Order: sequence, then structure tokens, then C-alpha cells
Amino acid sequence: MKTVDLRSDTVTQPTPAMREAMMRAPLGDDVFGDDPTVNALQERIAAMLGKEAALFVPTGTQGNLIATMTHCQRGDEYIVGQFAHTYRWEGGGAAVLGSVQPQPLEHQGDGSLALKDIEAAIKPDDAHFARSRLLCLENTIGGKVLPMVYMAQAAELVRRRGLATHLDGARLFNASVKLGVPARDIAKHFDSVSVCFSKGLGAPVGSALVGPRDFIKQAHRARKMLGGGMRQAGVLAAAALHALEHHIDRLADDHALAQRLADGLQGITGVTVEPPQTNMVFVDVAGEKAQTLLPHLKSCGVLATGLYRLRFVTHLDVDAAGIDHAIRSFRDHFNA
Repeated sequence: MKTVDLRSDTVTQPTPAMREAMMRAPLGDDVFGDDPTVNALQERIAAMLGKEAALFVPTGTQGNLIATMTHCQRGDEYIVGQFAHTYRWEGGGAAVLGSVQPQPLEHQGDGSLALKDIEAAIKPDDAHFARSRLLCLENTIGGKVLPMVYMAQAAELVRRRGLATHLDGARLFNASVKLGVPARDIAKHFDSVSVCFSKGLGAPVGSALVGPRDFIKQAHRARKMLGGGMRQAGVLAAAALHALEHHIDRLADDHALAQRLADGLQGITGVTVEPPQTNMVFVDVAGEKAQTLLPHLKSCGVLATGLYRLRFVTHLDVDAAGIDHAIRSFRDHFNA
């Protein structure tokens, strides 16, 4: 049986139709702003998210860093969750490269940040403190979907206090599908949004940063500074355009497969499965067999990660047969 790679939704291969779109893409030089496919992608994603403009960037990490550096200046501060990607998983870029201080907060059980904690973290206008300038949220966060009401409340709170808002929407379309609302209805609560094409949408490379036209003009300068200006980038933008046209609605299939996996792992002694909301299944394993589980799964052709918790991620290169094989392999380890 072929390898069932559940490490991340970033491991997908371009579909044949996506490869064909990449081959046929008209190209220019995006640094000069004349790659027609990049321009089409930027216009498309900006319109889909209800923003004035967009910037195609190589990675979500760069998109988030550009957003932070555009919203904030040296000595400013952004409020963020302890387990948010922009704080924990992006190498400290905002602090190291942007001289922007993070103010991390504890998450609630649903992945949100308590409104009272956000308000308490906003610093007074005093020379002793970094300037609170930005709230960064993430949706989905650890596979969880932030509720619409919560996002509206958080945005209203910080705007009243003079802060901007940025959404790390790497898996924004997973949230959109789960909530049953257009992605623009989520994006409207934020001044800027980053969205990733190379996760659930299945493109090989690329993200976009969207926001007001003047903001994106400033972000373009930051992208150049960070080495994100690409040339005939339309080859990659074509894959993202194809993904936007063909791979959004099918995210519901990934969510269903995650639920299938979670259901199949129920009832094993020493194994606790967190009910999935989207395409991520988190599993806690107690006892002696925890240390040998990942090697056993790998020997069966099933790949997962266990950086801080055991995580399985479904995507367009995984089907029901693969999920069932993963369940059998997992159970065999505990039945041996």
C-alpha cells in the first residue's frame, strides 16, 4: 500500500490538472509587476476576501511577517496566542527581523484568547512600555474554528483601543467550509489577512497577504526587503488559481476523513482522541507504547508528527482506504 502521509496538509502533490495549468500559465516578471497570472491571482484572492488588494508571497510565514512589519514599527508590540503560528512556529521573525515585541497570551479551550486578557494586555501610552499596535488571531487554530461572534467582538475591542487586526488565515478556507460562510465574512473583521495555498488547497507553493491598497503597497516594500520578490512567479500563481477554483468545496471531504480517523481510534486503552473540527486529529497516548508508536506507524507506511502532541492531518492525497489502514496500524500496535 502507498504511504499514508498524515504529517501535514503541506505534503500534497499537484494534481495533473494543476500541473497542466502551471504549464500553460502566461508569464511575466512579477518584480516589475507584469506577470499576468500573478496579477490575476492577486485580484482574485483580494475579491474573494473582500479586500482592495493582495500580494503573492512565497510562504505564509513571510506573509505574516510582512503584515506585522507593515502594521508595526520598531518598539511596537503585537498581542498573540501562546500557540499561534505567528508567535511559536515562525522562528521569532517579528522580534528578530521586525524589532516588534510579541505579547503572548494563554489560549482558551476553543483556541480563542479571552477578551478580558486581550484588553488587559494593551499597554498604556507610556514611555516605559512597548506600544500595543496589533492583535494577531489565527483561524483555524490547531484545527479549531474561531466563532464568528468571537472574531467580531475581538476586532471591535481592539479597534476601540486603537489597535489594528491581522488574521493568520493559513487554513482560512477550512474555517469557511466548517462555518458554512464565505471566506470574506471571516476576513471582514480584520485589517489584513494571510492565506496559504499550499496547505489544504493543495498548491505546491505560495500564500497571499490581503488588505487595503495602501497597506499592500507598503507590504510590497517589505516583501522585497525579505527576499520574497520572485520573477516568473506565474508558474506558481497558476497552481494557486487552480486551487481556488477547484479545491475549496472538497475541504469538507478532508474534514469527514478526520472524523473517520477520530472515530476509528476511539476506545483504545490509554489513548485520548480530541474530537476534530476540521482536518486535524490530535491524540494523546499514555503508557509504555507511546514512545514506539510513531516508529511502528512508519513501519506500516503511515506518517504522523508528535512534536508536542500526536497529530494527524488529512488532505487531498489521502482517501478513506488510507485512513482505514492508519486506523488498523494504530490499533495493531496496542493489540500486540
